[in-house]
Amino acid sequence: MKIGYVRVSAADQNVARQIKAMQEEGVEKIYIDKQSGKDFNRPEYKKMISSLKHGDVLVLHSIDRLGRNYEEILEQWRIITKEIKADVIVQDMPLLNTTISRDLDGTFIADLVLQILSYVSAKERDNIKRRQREGIAIAKTQGKYKGGKSKRIDEQLFTENLVRYRNGEITKFQFAVNIGVSRPTLDKIIKEREEANND
Repeated sequence: MKIGYVRVSAADQNVARQIKAMQEEGVEKIYIDKQSGKDFNRPEYKKMISSLKHGDVLVLHSIDRLGRNYEEILEQWRIITKEIKADVIVQDMPLLNTTISRDLDGTFIADLVLQILSYVSAKERDNIKRRQREGIAIAKTQGKYKGGKSKRIDEQLFTENLVRYRNGEITKFQFAVNIGVSRPTLDKIIKEREEANND
């Protein structure tokens, strides 16, 4: 059986195009997850994986539908092709079509392509971080870098909640919510104030 999986963001308008391409591929059942922002909850993907059987063919528009990063994509690919023993067709990447050649060479090529993509993706992330660090270092030497802008908080509200937190009346999470910042930001504020008091 040919099964399709589509994941789209709330703003994505190409659902119909993806579905049409899958129908032309002979897909009988399509699972669709609508995703918003950073939410990666995939109830339809979970249903699709649990229904996928040995010999089925999973059709995807793009390989990134399998996960948020290449580690996750590789893990899902392994589960689908090695554990479930289903085939995969990735429409925008013909080399990732395990139905063309089910022999050792075909499987090897698909796995190799995924490994290369994973390496390139990880390398690009490292390069972005390195360029960012270099840019910050240059900006600092030129006196242009100020770092992230500190969020202004109500001092009285901060002090009241700090006392309540230290007395065990509220959790750190509640403290952060009460003053309108995230937990990491609260940690940063507390650390900065402790360092200032120690000077």
